[in-house]
Amino acid sequence: MKHILHVVGARPSFMKLAPVLHALAERGMRQHVVHTGQQYDVNMSDAIFRELRLPEPDVNLGVGSGSHAEQTAEVLAGMERCLGDLRPDAALVYGDSDSTMAAASRISRFASGEDSHRIR
Repeated sequence: MKHILHVVGARPSFMKLAPVLHALAERGMRQHVVHTGQQYDVNMSDAIFRELRLPEPDVNLGVGSGSHAEQTAEVLAGMERCLGDLRPDAALVYGDSDSTMAAASRISRFASGEDSHRIR
């Protein structure tokens, strides 16, 4: 069975995740959700997850607010750990926030085999 990793960072990406996650769940797909934590306000994150019937994220990187450089660095490091632990077959990254840009960059290197020696 394929293993899908979903990465979200802000409210608009949560709304994009919901129908995909639910449809793949109906098909029995193994899935994990990584929340970068860029959108961390309870009303903007937890409440939206509940409203959209999304499960609690499997991983929350907790990057919070910060400069572009700070968020990027934290997400790159966090995604390296996630990819090493979860080893997904495919990843879907939703949105265009700083944190999802960083996640997509790290996933791209993982998928291409670059830096695979660094990921346990």
